[in-house]
Amino acid sequence: MSDLDHRVGVSEANLVVRHLKLVGITEDNIEAIIAGIDGTFGIDAVSFEDAKSTLHIGYDATHCNLDGIETIIRDNGADISDDFWTKMKEGYYQFVDENIRENAKHKPWSCHRVPPRKTYKK
Repeated sequence: MSDLDHRVGVSEANLVVRHLKLVGITEDNIEAIIAGIDGTFGIDAVSFEDAKSTLHIGYDATHCNLDGIETIIRDNGADISDDFWTKMKEGYYQFVDENIRENAKHKPWSCHRVPPRKTYKK
């Protein structure tokens, strides 16, 4: 796949997929949650699985973060499940997202490159 296969603002290298179990879901607020998340810049895809009450989100970690998504969920009357595995995944997701953001800002360097203004004869 290439970056052209995704929405605007989503880079293939920074794309992450997250699965969050939700509580307090109704038909009205799940539609509002999906619409709110889907309208956020950097979101590639969002869906909800009724059988497991799980929200599936694909987003570019350099433009979005899990805290912003959680805010949208809480503003619409639902919440992230408080069970052990969901909290464990949430912490891991936040760690990985922070790593992706920091690596995207980092400028690579090398001590083996040619010094500036130095020309070599071929």
